[in-house]
Amino acid sequence: MRLHPLAADGLIAAALTTVAVLLGTEAVAQGWPALDPLAWTLVALLTLPLALRTRAPVTVCLAVHACWAVYVTLGYWPVVGSFGPMLAVYTVASLRPTRTAAACAALLAGVWIYAGLRSDTGSMASVAGQAVGFPLVLWRFGYVARRTGELTLRLRAEQADRARREVAEERVRIARELHDVVAHHIAVINVQAGLARFVFRSDARTAREALDTIEGASGEALAELRRMLGLLRADGVQGADGAPAPGLDQLDEMVTRVRTGGVGVELRVTGTPRPLPPGVQLCVYRVVQEALTNVLKHAPGAEAAVELAYRAGEVTVSVTDDGPVEGLDPVTPAERGGHGLIGMRERAKLYGGTILVGPRSEGGFGVRLTLPTPVQAARRGDAVRE
Repeated sequence: MRLHPLAADGLIAAALTTVAVLLGTEAVAQGWPALDPLAWTLVALLTLPLALRTRAPVTVCLAVHACWAVYVTLGYWPVVGSFGPMLAVYTVASLRPTRTAAACAALLAGVWIYAGLRSDTGSMASVAGQAVGFPLVLWRFGYVARRTGELTLRLRAEQADRARREVAEERVRIARELHDVVAHHIAVINVQAGLARFVFRSDARTAREALDTIEGASGEALAELRRMLGLLRADGVQGADGAPAPGLDQLDEMVTRVRTGGVGVELRVTGTPRPLPPGVQLCVYRVVQEALTNVLKHAPGAEAAVELAYRAGEVTVSVTDDGPVEGLDPVTPAERGGHGLIGMRERAKLYGGTILVGPRSEGGFGVRLTLPTPVQAARRGDAVRE
């Protein structure tokens, strides 16, 4: 349980008042006059204001030293009132700049020497040593406390700034993941909705098939959204419904779905298929999904080919198209970039792969992703051609 700073200062002031009262009762035994009501009042003024020491450190320090000087001038035992001014100097050193702290330390030294002169004890060398040593020690401890507090505040600010950056980066990652999950299905739904509207009165069967495709694509989009949101809510590798992330075994379904959107897609697998880590499979799936989505959106009527090749120590997937059909509005290669290309690049870098994206010399557009297997293979950077 942490005390409020004002409550903590109040307790410290009460403790110092208690110590001063106990010392004051010993004044006669030490050869000093007994404390009368005026002296006890000055003792209270020397310690009780320390309850506000962190609110107004310099003011409290000056007031306490003024009371101590009056107390000493009246001939009472100086030791009884010394603790308040010492704590006040430490407080100023821990909360205020060095110049201010040095002035308060000098004030303490001056009143200390004045008390020695008034006491007439004959040991001024000792008094002078105390007048120099105590203020220096208090100033040093206060300075260390102030620097520690500043460093703590700076560390907290840096931690808060890092937390804000991490939150921003996480939001960007979620946005890109949402783009990957939704964009493909929305593109299919858009194409199929246009087809259903076009043939709604003339070809009911085709319209019904288009609506079936829309239903399936929207259901899959919702399922993937649930899976991703489940990942954000839990620390597992599965979504809230327990379904695994999409992998290479779902490429056929994706290709079939794109075919229903009016794009002829051919899927070829070369080499000997072998088990791949889930992350590598998800990376390949998302890159193919993004590439085919771009074909749907930017190359209407194009023919596309997806080739998945298993090679020694790596897996390669390429998605190519022959460009939009003549008469339809093509999209320049530069317009095919945006967040989709950024997402593909970062996925490739994450698994130590390379990706090439850009127009082909024979026409059309191509994406080629190469990932090392297993994922522990050394990173080889990324190369993007636009």
